[in-house]
Amino acid sequence: MAGNPWKNWLFTRVHTDEGLYGIGEGTLNYFAKTVEAAVRELSPLIIGLSPFQVEIVSQKLLRDPYSEGAQIHNSAVASIEIALWDIIGKATGQPIYNLWGGRCHPKLRAYANGWYRGPRKPEFFADKAKMVAGRGYTALKFDPFGSAWRMVSRAEFDLALDIIAAVRDAVGPDVDLLIEGHSRFNVATAAQFAEAIARFRPAWFEEPVNHLNIGAIVEVARRSPVPIATGESFSNKQQFAELLSHNVISIFQPEPLSLGGLFAARKVADMVDAHYGVIAPHSAQGPVCSAACAQLNASIPNFFIHEIFDEFNDPWEKDIIVNGIEVVNGYIDISNRPGLGIDLNIEEIARHPYQQGNHLPLFQPGWEQRKGEK
Repeated sequence: MAGNPWKNWLFTRVHTDEGLYGIGEGTLNYFAKTVEAAVRELSPLIIGLSPFQVEIVSQKLLRDPYSEGAQIHNSAVASIEIALWDIIGKATGQPIYNLWGGRCHPKLRAYANGWYRGPRKPEFFADKAKMVAGRGYTALKFDPFGSAWRMVSRAEFDLALDIIAAVRDAVGPDVDLLIEGHSRFNVATAAQFAEAIARFRPAWFEEPVNHLNIGAIVEVARRSPVPIATGESFSNKQQFAELLSHNVISIFQPEPLSLGGLFAARKVADMVDAHYGVIAPHSAQGPVCSAACAQLNASIPNFFIHEIFDEFNDPWEKDIIVNGIEVVNGYIDISNRPGLGIDLNIEEIARHPYQQGNHLPLFQPGWEQRKGEK
């Protein structure tokens, strides 16, 4: 476990009796220790199985306990499932995307997230946005809404718009703005914001209402002049199927950890493709998840854009991964190394232990500063 200040990262290693091992990740905000306990409790169910039996392993881990643990349960399973794909790739000498039909893209367009750590002021957001765009990023995501929940005052409403306006002015018309909602609002407030931000031509308005109420998502999507993006909080493919049946969302953000692994996310991508939608997987965890999402995205014909926090974390965090994801001029080069193409630096991870206060308190003022227990 690595004590990243804004979210403790949970990594796994799965070993085979032939000497190979794979790495995975089960990070979940606030619940790193809880997921770790779940990994340890679930592991005896699959000891002795072949790492090539991914479907059987997933069934044993998800179905057989006969309990609905949603994101916590699935993150534990994903930490094992991702490691299995890493093992299979190493055993066959292939990157994971070649196990799913091959690479569909020469490189992956990336969008920057986590770049706005600091005060919630329009001028600060503008300065940071200009710096990020200067690195070659053609898309930036940010949450301008502070600690808002359900409804906001007129002053807070106007401040959020001022921040978006400042970013748009700073980066110009050709950079995509992705507005993060973090499930903050009720339908009425979300619809008001959607109408108000349309003039800034954002590429999407992300998860403006809670994912548990699909009817609310559908209502906002029908009223919004801005495309709605959602799906990161879903924990099964049935939720995606229900939302797809309404034909109002075309940008979906499956989170491999919340879904129980890479193959589940790959199946969701195909469901979305059948409805003419595009995929922008949620990748706001640690660097193993980033590498896993790169393998996933490389194999998806309907891939849209890849989320990147890695460049905007503390400097030591690049040292805990060997051959980690690199962004050059806003794009990710796709590795051709076997499996995930990365490894863990255990010695460096040990220098940054778990801290109870390392989490992202999205409904507390100042959460944007991502301080953790520094």
